[in-house]
Amino acid sequence: MTKDFYSVLKERRSYYEINKDVQVSDERIKEIVEFAVKYTPSAFNSQTARLVVLTGEAHDKLWNITTETLRKVMGDRDFTRTQQKMDSFKAGYGTVLFFEDEKVIEGLQEQFASYADNFPLWSHQASGMHQLVVWSALEAEGLGASLQHYNPLIDDEVKKEWNIPSNWRLIAQMPFGNPTTEPGEKEFNSLEDRVKIYK
Repeated sequence: MTKDFYSVLKERRSYYEINKDVQVSDERIKEIVEFAVKYTPSAFNSQTARLVVLTGEAHDKLWNITTETLRKVMGDRDFTRTQQKMDSFKAGYGTVLFFEDEKVIEGLQEQFASYADNFPLWSHQASGMHQLVVWSALEAEGLGASLQHYNPLIDDEVKKEWNIPSNWRLIAQMPFGNPTTEPGEKEFNSLEDRVKIYK
């Protein structure tokens, strides 16, 4: 990683225009995902995150599945804009699927009954951290990504296609690739309204 931590977080943006012309090896992408899974924290060290990386034909298949699913849901409505979005994701090099293992969560709920209601919330928080770590690491490698949520519409077919355990719950999809345009300027709300410091 050649960028410093602050630069990576600052430059991590949603890139919607990406292509397959990446200069990062599949092995490096695997290292990034495995690093995130190993070192990203989780409540009670529960390690509930499960990540799946799709590239090549598998990546294209995911967005074909998503496209056809959405086409059925939308029926006779104009599909033009949705098709454009699907095409933009499919144009990328790969997609990271973020899952959470519900079997582990349920086990913790049984083991620590007084915290039972919190474990699903903590699971989502851990997933969010995994998403940020992977997204930032991809940014550090010069790749562009965005975060999508077509679950639960595509869950069953995704699990069937890639033999995903039934107890893994799909949380998000992160298409990534070589960025072909820069994102627009980002607006920020006042920090005075968002941060309070007391001494």
